[in-house]
Amino acid sequence: MPSYVFFLLALAALLGGYFIYSRVIESLFGANWGRPTPANTMADGVDYVVLPRWKIFMIQLLNIAGVGPVFGPILGALYGPSALLWIVIGSIVAGGVHDYFSGMMSVRYNGTSLPDVVGYTLGSYFKQFMRGFSIILLVLVGVVFVTAPAGLLAKVCSGNFAFATMNFWVVVIFCYYFLATVLPIDVIIARIYPLFAIVLLIMAFGVGGMMFIDGYTFYAWTPPEGVGIFGNQHPRGLPLWPMMFITIACGALSGFHATQSPIMSRCLPDEKCGRGIFYGAMIAEGIIGLIWATAGMTLYDSAPALMKAGGPAVVVDYVCHHLMGPIGGVLAILGVVALPVTSGDTAFRAARLIVADFTGISQAKPQNRLMIAVPMFAIGIVLSQVDFNIIWRYFGWSNQTLATVVLWSAAAYVVRRGGCHWLISLPATFMTATVFTYILYAPEGLRLDYTVSVGIGCTIAAASLAVFLSKANWFRDNVPLELEPVANAAPA
Repeated sequence: MPSYVFFLLALAALLGGYFIYSRVIESLFGANWGRPTPANTMADGVDYVVLPRWKIFMIQLLNIAGVGPVFGPILGALYGPSALLWIVIGSIVAGGVHDYFSGMMSVRYNGTSLPDVVGYTLGSYFKQFMRGFSIILLVLVGVVFVTAPAGLLAKVCSGNFAFATMNFWVVVIFCYYFLATVLPIDVIIARIYPLFAIVLLIMAFGVGGMMFIDGYTFYAWTPPEGVGIFGNQHPRGLPLWPMMFITIACGALSGFHATQSPIMSRCLPDEKCGRGIFYGAMIAEGIIGLIWATAGMTLYDSAPALMKAGGPAVVVDYVCHHLMGPIGGVLAILGVVALPVTSGDTAFRAARLIVADFTGISQAKPQNRLMIAVPMFAIGIVLSQVDFNIIWRYFGWSNQTLATVVLWSAAAYVVRRGGCHWLISLPATFMTATVFTYILYAPEGLRLDYTVSVGIGCTIAAASLAVFLSKANWFRDNVPLELEPVANAAPA
């Protein structure tokens, strides 16, 4: 079957998920369009700033879409068209739900960061766990999203010695991240992101459109002999589950997004725009993932051919230049670069806010922001010297683990409202089995036998669901649906 059939069906499903399923999720949450948001009641001119809806959506998309929806789907394409199924189903029933609830629960809790949101819904133990886990993940994200774009920029500037070294771009990106972390959100991020959005659109529509114009989408992906089109086609025989579900994270479900959504929850003018911003940005990221998974499957006729092409960065360089020529290829690569850069800056910013929430240090004064940012960046610079592949693997697993906790948090919130929690608790159960099976089986984990890992992972998932159901009365009595707005008393 030609690739364009898979692509168009997947695209239609993603759009249908936004226009239909997101309304179900909005109703489940109980959005109140007349309720004042923290941006209005707690304005501080630094983090709590009312921004236009279109600008919040643009920032949210750029914040959440790092190299994950590019590198992940390229690697996921090794498994065949089943990668497209996970992008579609994951984005609709897990990723979009996860992003919407993490953003809107933060709105209800006065714009608090992720650990406090989880603390309100799952209790103080999870709050303390999420504080440490979130900061570690965010610093890892910041480091990963320095080295990846630095390498691509060095490749783009290969003809100019002064700008062709990776270390030069590492320094430049770190300097930008530092400024974006400590300055008010409307000074740099809200001003420079429109430029990043332009190159992002050039990349997405350019690569996606040229695949059709050049006829690549009319080619059929060739599965190995004896393997169905949706069967496991990985050349090394890695199991489809859970490996692919961790490999493709940001294009389907990503816990990193939950650390970013509270940043924009502090800028929301009203709750009416939450669905378009939080759920909508996830669907937009799913489309980006869809484009790159399809690119991997159409420009290479089989999984072995894609693997021989090299790593994801090599594939990105080839796809961009092959489809769009020298000039268009450079612009497309800059669009790919914009994704990690606009996630790395807010990763460090979100880490600063979490530390500020934990310590109670007001962020209105510049010296207080520097007090947190300077040691945090010192750690990031040290970690940037560690092998990229090692950091990336642990980032992928911790990313999905964080997403799993947030899904349980959202399910607890729905229990408190008296809604149908199964729409969230079932995806949470599935992801619990996925992350535990992965860390038990994977080379960077315990390296247990696959069957044993699956058995233990599924047992832990079933036990988690049983504990969740047994705590229903606790959720109904202790989970606050909202906090009273505190005018001019922003906690961070």
